[in-house]
Amino acid sequence: MYEAQVPKGIPVSGTRNKGTQKISKRRGLARIAATLPLLLASGVAFAQTPPTEKVDTTGLAVSDSDVTVGILHSLTGTMAISETGAQEAEKLAISQINAMGGVLGRKIKIVQEDGASDWPTFAEKAKKLLESDHVAAIFGCWTSASRKAVLPVLERDNGLLYYPTFYEGLEQSKNVVYTGQEATQQVFAGLKWVADTKHAKTFYLIGSDYIWPRTVMKLARKYITNVLHGRVVGEEYAALGSTDFGSTINKIRLKHPDVIYAAVVGGSNVSWFKQLKAAGINGHNHTLLTVSVTEDEAKGIGGENLVGFYSAMKYFESLDTPRNQEFVKQFHSMWGATAPIGDVTQAAYEGPWLWKAAVEKAGSFDTDKVVKAEESGTISFDAPEGMVYLEPNHHLKTRLRIGEWRSDGQADIVYTSPYIMPNPFPKGY
Repeated sequence: MYEAQVPKGIPVSGTRNKGTQKISKRRGLARIAATLPLLLASGVAFAQTPPTEKVDTTGLAVSDSDVTVGILHSLTGTMAISETGAQEAEKLAISQINAMGGVLGRKIKIVQEDGASDWPTFAEKAKKLLESDHVAAIFGCWTSASRKAVLPVLERDNGLLYYPTFYEGLEQSKNVVYTGQEATQQVFAGLKWVADTKHAKTFYLIGSDYIWPRTVMKLARKYITNVLHGRVVGEEYAALGSTDFGSTINKIRLKHPDVIYAAVVGGSNVSWFKQLKAAGINGHNHTLLTVSVTEDEAKGIGGENLVGFYSAMKYFESLDTPRNQEFVKQFHSMWGATAPIGDVTQAAYEGPWLWKAAVEKAGSFDTDKVVKAEESGTISFDAPEGMVYLEPNHHLKTRLRIGEWRSDGQADIVYTSPYIMPNPFPKGY
């Protein structure tokens, strides 16, 4: 098993406060310089630098001293509330990898682009990163719509994308590593939990109106009907960015479902949960399970509007393990003590480490060689969520957790599943 490892205690620099960013970076660099001898003394290996002509035969942005990657997320628009943490986590991972000596002896340089919550823009920026910047990998996207827009560009130009978001499955590309959960790991496992623990039989489905929520609800409907032998009593979709949920809430009150099952995304979540509370629907009198609210969204929604509702994710910031506590400390050191850390943020952190492991197993930055390493079934990572394993189908073997939201915007973990093998093409769906 080829395991990507990050030594504990590597200091990092950075902040969301631009006024202190330069000072923080100087201090961070000084701490990193002071730490490197300790890493060497403790046996952390810094790989020798192989010649560039041996590790890059396809014209990527690789030199004897550095390698360039792309970060592509929405920094503006309705999805920025969800994607900010992902790009911060990727930068944290890259700073730590660089402090260890980089990848194949080369420091990682970043070219960052803004997808602007617009799917054609994501495709345009991916094309620029691959064809003009010649990046060795892209870390990015959030929505399935943005990933679907980027996918033809990746496959045409033979680029690599590390995609961090839980998604609907029904996809597998050699050019993508999916570090979030697919539907059998999140949707099916979460619905089984709520049916078993809440004795739920009737479900009301509500999502944003684009590919991921619609596909998720199609899968959920079949699972509820065929496996749980339950009944869907309503299904609604709201345009991306919608702020008026009054009609849907009225229908929910009339139908009295055992479970409200939600996949509302981005900034719409703020209006959705505030309007639920205003209508008297809360965690004390209704069971709501969402597959789209992490700590990133909770910060914008306000914990007081989420109390008692549940999220189905593989990671919560409150996970009480030494590995996660160290990660939370490092993340807050770089981005500020109040920076939220959600499921997609943590999955985004895994991307650069898994890429590093695959590149070093391959001994090359060439896409086809890296893909062969990814598909070897021998790459794992001791992530903040716990050990994850990269399977030959480009997805991770991981676990599901159910979190119950508190008023402070953190979640109490009330359930952790066994490891679930990824199955992006479940039979019958």
